[in-house]
Amino acid sequence: QVQLVESGGGLVQAGGSLRLSCAASGRTFSSYVMGWFRQAPGKEREFVAGIRRIGYTYSTKYVDSVKGRFTISRDNAKNSVYLQMNSLKPEDTGVYYCAADLSQLRIGISADDYDYWGQGTQVTVSS
Repeated sequence: QVQLVESGGGLVQAGGSLRLSCAASGRTFSSYVMGWFRQAPGKEREFVAGIRRIGYTYSTKYVDSVKGRFTISRDNAKNSVYLQMNSLKPEDTGVYYCAADLSQLRIGISADDYDYWGQGTQVTVSS
């Protein structure tokens, strides 16, 4: 059983920045594929970013709409994954979820690829 707890959401003006954090339980956190998803009102949950360890380095993946603005990172010593969000836009508004995939095979972009989810944190970007 893996528990995920997000924090760092809030209200920010367009062009501003936020840093989301996700604290995870689990003794083998470093092997998990970790992802961030978001869900806007009336829309489906959308993949935002993912990170996977490959040997001594990490592979990352982003949805096109956040490339160059968002950065996913992780600190395995703290069992945590982060999402640094810069140049925020109103269309980035939504509930942001942290997710863990224990399969370690690849960075999935479907919600079905992930085994565990956090409760979500609200991000609101005003224009």
